[in-house]
Amino acid sequence: MTLDELRNLNPREIGDWPVPVQLALLALVFALVVFAGYWYSWSDEIATLDAGRTKEAQLKQEFIDKKKKAVNLDAYKQQLLEIQQSFGALLKQLPSKSEMETLLTEVNQAGVGRGLQFELFKPGNEKKTAEFAELPIEIKINGSYHDLAAFVSDVAQLSRIVTLSNLSLTRGKDNMLAMQAVAKTYRSLDEAELQAMRQAEADAKKKKR
Repeated sequence: MTLDELRNLNPREIGDWPVPVQLALLALVFALVVFAGYWYSWSDEIATLDAGRTKEAQLKQEFIDKKKKAVNLDAYKQQLLEIQQSFGALLKQLPSKSEMETLLTEVNQAGVGRGLQFELFKPGNEKKTAEFAELPIEIKINGSYHDLAAFVSDVAQLSRIVTLSNLSLTRGKDNMLAMQAVAKTYRSLDEAELQAMRQAEADAKKKKR
């Protein structure tokens, strides 16, 4: 069918148009209806469907993760119990408040016993946590490299927990070395201190409300 013939078609007599033209017009109208439906209604529905699919995938993954945790729950409980037991054993290694003086004496004697000379042995301020108190001690001692190394080893082997940090070595007099460090010792809290910590935590929670 030519272009001139298409131009001469009467819109009021669509029923008399050639079948191919009628089919083409029907396809065009159908396409316009589909596009209009998508534009005004289906686009929102499709967006909702996509969001639903995304949520479904998220929920499936959460279900899988929770199922894995549920399957391994007994193992997690056992692991937690072992951690609590290990932590409890470490806490038992901490001296009480009354035993701290003895521990400080042991640290001092570990140096004196190696023939080292203390220039500084200064306990600082305690830092308390919910489980224990940490006491830093600034030390500066002079001696040979061998004796200083032996002192560090002796401190590590004390029956109570003592750590050395911020170590630095400088050359001193008579071919001796000067070692500066911060020794940290830890002690358990007595019942009065624990009660005070609990009360402070309770007061802090009340203030947040």
